[in-house]
Amino acid sequence: MEFKDVVKNRYACKKFSSKKVDRNSLNNILEAGRLAPTAKNQQEQRIYVVESAEGIEKIDKLTPCRYGAQTILMVCYDKDHTFTYPGQNYDSGVEDATIVATHMMLAATDNLVDSCWVNYLDPDAVKKVFELPESEEVVCFIMLGYADKGVGPLPNHSKRNNLEDSIKFI
Repeated sequence: MEFKDVVKNRYACKKFSSKKVDRNSLNNILEAGRLAPTAKNQQEQRIYVVESAEGIEKIDKLTPCRYGAQTILMVCYDKDHTFTYPGQNYDSGVEDATIVATHMMLAATDNLVDSCWVNYLDPDAVKKVFELPESEEVVCFIMLGYADKGVGPLPNHSKRNNLEDSIKFI
């Protein structure tokens, strides 16, 4: 698929079929996350693949937004391995994890896998339930799968502001 088509066609799927993501596609998606750039190449992302019945049950207790996905990527970062920006006010953790997540969602679309970014969750509760290391911070879940029959983008999906409404040359 051409990159412009990937970007144009990707949408937040809100109802998945029960079909599991095939391993080849999942590996391609995870590889896109591995290759994503991070500040100073810290590579602080930590991606947990949740597919077990026990893991999915935990996810369901943490968010109402699984939408039936059978594969969930828990996107985290190790706060002990981030780059701290000048001024010492913030670091690259959330930013880098977000770049990684975006790469994985675009790779999902390229592999004909639907996705949905979910941050309707309490990161501390997720960390506790999954017994994550103290140094890791949870950024989001990415729901992966195949859209259920009749499911597609929202009717306003392709409506976009004009470029000049959001871009200014200075």
